[in-house]
Amino acid sequence: MGKIATLLEGEGTMLTPLQRKLGQMGKYLGGAALLICAVIFAIGIFEKLPWMDMFMTAISLAVAAKPEGRPAIVALVRANGVRQRVVQNAIIRRLPAVETLGSTSVICSDKTGTLTQNRMTLVKGYVAGRVEAIGDTPSSELKELVERGTLCSDGSVEISGGEEKVEKQIGDPTETAIVAAALRMGTAKGELDKRFPRVGELPFDSDRKLMTTINEVDGRYWVTVKGAPDVLFGRCTAGDVEGAARANTDMSAEALRVLAVARKELENFPELPARLVPDELENGLTLMGLLGMIDPPRIEVADSIRECDGAGIRTVMITGDHVVTASAIAKELGILHEGDRAVTGAQLAAMSDDELLRDIESYRVYARVSPADKIRIVKAWQKKGQIVAMTGDGVNDAPALKAADIGCAMGITGTDVAKGAADMVLTDDNFATIVAAVKEGRGIYDNIQKAVRFLLSCNLGEFVTVFAAMLLWKESPLLPVQILWINLVTDSFPALALGMEPTEGDVMKRCPRGKNESLFAQGVGVATVFQGAMIGVLTLIAYYVGSRTGMENAGIPLGETMAFSVLALSQLVHAFNVRSSHSLFTVGFFSNRYMVGAFCLSVLLTFGVLFVPFLREVFRMMPMNVLEWGVVIGLSLVPLVLCEAGKMLRKGRRHE
Repeated sequence: MGKIATLLEGEGTMLTPLQRKLGQMGKYLGGAALLICAVIFAIGIFEKLPWMDMFMTAISLAVAAKPEGRPAIVALVRANGVRQRVVQNAIIRRLPAVETLGSTSVICSDKTGTLTQNRMTLVKGYVAGRVEAIGDTPSSELKELVERGTLCSDGSVEISGGEEKVEKQIGDPTETAIVAAALRMGTAKGELDKRFPRVGELPFDSDRKLMTTINEVDGRYWVTVKGAPDVLFGRCTAGDVEGAARANTDMSAEALRVLAVARKELENFPELPARLVPDELENGLTLMGLLGMIDPPRIEVADSIRECDGAGIRTVMITGDHVVTASAIAKELGILHEGDRAVTGAQLAAMSDDELLRDIESYRVYARVSPADKIRIVKAWQKKGQIVAMTGDGVNDAPALKAADIGCAMGITGTDVAKGAADMVLTDDNFATIVAAVKEGRGIYDNIQKAVRFLLSCNLGEFVTVFAAMLLWKESPLLPVQILWINLVTDSFPALALGMEPTEGDVMKRCPRGKNESLFAQGVGVATVFQGAMIGVLTLIAYYVGSRTGMENAGIPLGETMAFSVLALSQLVHAFNVRSSHSLFTVGFFSNRYMVGAFCLSVLLTFGVLFVPFLREVFRMMPMNVLEWGVVIGLSLVPLVLCEAGKMLRKGRRHE
């Protein structure tokens, strides 16, 4: 326990990839905003414009440049993801983990209960030199073998109900499978415990891979040991070890979990040893036979693994089972392909960290692996630049769960320590739930990226408008109060709505993002700059038309009014462009009701500034005639036309 606590203490809480990227972006934006605002203020002073007006304009731009709505948007998107995951059998314990799921590139999954149904059924036994199917009328040798296995088990099976019997299994599924088989043969565990009382035990240990009990049998003390065949064979000095070894290989190839059972009589009855020592009790044994049980794969897991393969996510199986059993299940589920390798815990222990790092991409199955080895596997994948999700349920799994980028604890079989170290708890212990969470995580990352992209393109448009106007005409086309209003109203509500965008259908057809991939990779940065510049140019055109043409109300106030109107409305229209990389006509204008609501609310508030006399006076707006409104509406719709044209061109290139 002390070693585990030390490992847990050593694994500090890491920032998620998105947290690091947003932190870096905030620093760059802050520096760039201060620099540009200083330049704008300097230009105004050089041109002998009112210094207070220029100071207020510069401060307003600095406020607008910092997307202060981003923290609220990120928190909202994460919280919505947490709520959806609870409905889908996953409890997110740490909010930032929601979007990190979308970056997952390797899933290290336990087999029992996660990839399989965790409903063990004893189906075969090897005894007296033969393999015998488990039935209601077993041979006397097989019945004795099952009873011995039952005595060396802590699980229990309760039968309740009337004519329709209900079987309730309590304890480890491997043990309850043995106890249930004995019950079907007519022997209840409770009766066995009374006839052959347990007087001592050595509990199962993941390092020994054995469990030992001492029972009083017919006036003598007998030791019964059950556990991993490859471990127990070496501790037996009598019995058909060679035949059992062959049977173990054959049964494992049939995807059966195999346990060996051995026994020996203690001398010096009726006194027990003063101290129960594993090396003394678990050596010099007589092999009784093998018990083979099957844990059927979950029906939905194979489809989920195929979905992972299509999404560029590598699935790795980690199990305490025999390597042959693990490989058979892995092939059936589509984890182990031609050219992939399976490795045992013993082989893993013989490797150096450098050797493991060199070959780790070829390993898809880790068998007979102790929980302590899991942390080595996680670290090796992380050194390869991968984002790792790890499943586990035991106390010994806690350090690996904490070290992984996403620790997934089992909600049914998991210990409290494992759950406390994990980022996510699976309430159904199901691998498909992890895949569904990864899909949702990708959607959450996309939505955060869309909101940030929208905010930055809008802020850039405001910068381009003021900066270019200062260079061209030595005047600001927007008042400070107008800039702040646009930043508060037309930026924030649509950005929040983008955070509620439904996950796109092709999100699991993409490869995972790189650990160090920028928020603006894959053309996002270029598109953001282009769209921001486009909004700025359209606003400048509106200002020029309103202030320097032969219109009836031409002048600075009309130019400011038209510039404000185009800047606000074009941003609201542009929010629909950012919703998807696919055409808006394919996605649907009304598929995100939050966006429709945000658009209507923002338009209503903007029109309030333009039409309500009191507000119009505060914001220094002028009434516009039909022609001027036509120019404003026409310019505001240009982003939709240009972005839709760009999407059509990209779609055409992909189909070529």
